[in-house]
Amino acid sequence: MGPEWVAIIALVALFVVGTVLPINMGALAYVAAWLVGMYSLNLDEKEILAGVSADLVLTLIGVTYLFAIAKNNGTVDLIVTTAVKAVGGRVALIPWVMFAVTGVLTAIGAASPAACAIIGPIALGFAGKYKISPLMMGMMVVHGAQAGGFSPISIYGIITNSVMEDSGLDVSEMTVFLSSLVINAVLAAILFVVLGGRKLISERIDPDEVVESDDAVESDGGGTSGRSDDSDVKTETRKPGMHTEQLLTLIAFLGVAVVSLIFDKNIGFVAITAAVILAMLSGKEHKSAVNQIAWPTVLLVAGVSTYATILTEAGSPEFVGGWAAGLGAAILGALVLCYVGGVVSAFASSTALLPVIIPIAIPLIAEGGIGAGLFIAALVVSSTIVDVSPFSTNGALMLANRPDTIEEPTYYKQILTYSAIIVAVGPALVWAALVLPGA
Repeated sequence: MGPEWVAIIALVALFVVGTVLPINMGALAYVAAWLVGMYSLNLDEKEILAGVSADLVLTLIGVTYLFAIAKNNGTVDLIVTTAVKAVGGRVALIPWVMFAVTGVLTAIGAASPAACAIIGPIALGFAGKYKISPLMMGMMVVHGAQAGGFSPISIYGIITNSVMEDSGLDVSEMTVFLSSLVINAVLAAILFVVLGGRKLISERIDPDEVVESDDAVESDGGGTSGRSDDSDVKTETRKPGMHTEQLLTLIAFLGVAVVSLIFDKNIGFVAITAAVILAMLSGKEHKSAVNQIAWPTVLLVAGVSTYATILTEAGSPEFVGGWAAGLGAAILGALVLCYVGGVVSAFASSTALLPVIIPIAIPLIAEGGIGAGLFIAALVVSSTIVDVSPFSTNGALMLANRPDTIEEPTYYKQILTYSAIIVAVGPALVWAALVLPGA
């Protein structure tokens, strides 16, 4: 058996084990990289570890550290309450506010599950209180997270653009971002219409109730119901309006975007510098912010990126890409890869999948004449729109935060049915919208 097959079989095994057992897939990827690298490719440990991207790891740490501070000092709450009050209590617009706010959070660097864990309880609380479809509200949150998830300073965007650059592809930051934004917005619009959004247009609520709802619902970011006993949680009472710290945090987000994108500075260094400055201004309040860095995501990405290098060394991407290209048409191979990404990601981590599946597309791009930007956009969007699945973190968070107005088995069946539809037709629609026109 050739090393390309050994690397592929090990990849399938780590995805299966990571799905069935509660083990971080990054840790599994490190084990697979070590075993395959040493005993199939005859690499030593230094050569295996050379695959870790220090730049990517620093970026993830810096961005999620900055976001943790924004959550601690109430900037996230400020964004939510301001956005909901801005619609003047129009119930029909609340699902769209949740979509937009979750998208903004992921676009500025929040991990998709973190944004869903924060906004999910709030959104589903509104759904129960104002008789909005819980399925619509929950899926609007997930699609919102994916809509903003590929901005140039987001986690998904950083991973995708870094892997494209490392693979020698032309980086198309805005193509990937806008593709995900538009497709997820279209899916959200369909959900809104099909699940009763038009009936909500005439309904109004008192905007002041929004503040009370936000104060009453909290998320621990871990996929629980978001409700806590008063005796266990100490919350700081803030006066209405924007505080100096929140203003500085918003300025910090803007500064990170300007310095990294316009002046082309490393976003990891810029984000962690901004976070450290904010932490220095309020050291006691942000003492625990470093514990809120997305360490599981850092381990996941570091481990999987290391294994992605092992796959490349073994020649697996060329092998799979050559097989897809050999189907008779590169355009058909592109469709197959979109489905591979969608099906695998529905049961596993999208963050773990992206560094692996993008290099596999290189032979089709090189030999089949398919444009890199739109093809990679189709591939990564197909691999992330399926995060509505109850087997993924985002879908599971929506299930865990179901309102009391719906039974868990019923809600689970609804989410499962919707995710099955997305997995079945989503990759084909994305492929038709992004890849076919340029073929």
